[in-house]
Amino acid sequence: MLLSYLPVLMMIGFVTFLGVAVLFVSSLLRPQNPYGSKLSPWECGMEPVGDADIGHFRVHFFIIAILFIIFDVETLFLFPWAVILADKSISTLAFIEMFIFIGILAVGLIYAWGKGALDWL
Repeated sequence: MLLSYLPVLMMIGFVTFLGVAVLFVSSLLRPQNPYGSKLSPWECGMEPVGDADIGHFRVHFFIIAILFIIFDVETLFLFPWAVILADKSISTLAFIEMFIFIGILAVGLIYAWGKGALDWL
């Protein structure tokens, strides 16, 4: 039984070896000439202004990102359902379950909208 995993383990070992070898060779061949301008931090192509230790970030942007990921995953679940629906080979139960799924997500969106999570200011 374990011998059936041998090709997979060999592939993982080969890919790991290849990754380490590429990193090692690139560390040997890269130019070694650091200087002040090269080592300075850049921010959108410009030199940064002020101190980097501001210590606070707006959580609002992380909430927007999480909501985006949630609704992006929703589309991953909806796509196969839509393909099956186009073939008209879907049962009534699956049709109802998908509308329950969409309804739960709609309730979550309405809740986030009501709490102000989608307001930009």
